[in-house]
Amino acid sequence: MINRTVLVGRLTRDPELRYTGSGAAVVSFTLAVNRQFTNQQGEREADFINCVMWRKSAENFANFTRKGSLVGIDGRIQTRNYENQQGQRVYVTEVVADNFSLLESRSQSEQRQSNEGGFSQPAPSNNNQSSGNNNPFDAGQNSNGAQQPSSNPNDPFADGGQSIDISDDDLPF
Repeated sequence: MINRTVLVGRLTRDPELRYTGSGAAVVSFTLAVNRQFTNQQGEREADFINCVMWRKSAENFANFTRKGSLVGIDGRIQTRNYENQQGQRVYVTEVVADNFSLLESRSQSEQRQSNEGGFSQPAPSNNNQSSGNNNPFDAGQNSNGAQQPSSNPNDPFADGGQSIDISDDDLPF
């Protein structure tokens, strides 16, 4: 049986860190995860998914994230139920996260927070050689996002690089 979940989204509020009676840390949070399609009005909807994380990971998550943080989590779906104070049975479905990844830099997070907590995209950076930008995902783009020829001689996909000859028999599908 397989029960694995991978989510990428933004926190809807600051994580809530608590400790059990035995001293185990537990953090609960809600992730807003955009759907891949738009509705009839052309707007992208989101699902709000309740998550929980335990022990040292929970403490780290609470220390390094806040409302609006872009995170990726890996975990499993769990259902549980309990009886509330009115005697009604309450059913809860949540993701129990095992691992997490911070998906934006501290500077991007701080810039977003300074924009009055909005979910705006960071401003494009001017990417020239003297800027000291070491982000490999920005390589080959100028400040307006246009593709530039790569100056890396070891890049096989650069314009001047060698061509790769692959026959259909070499493909796995």
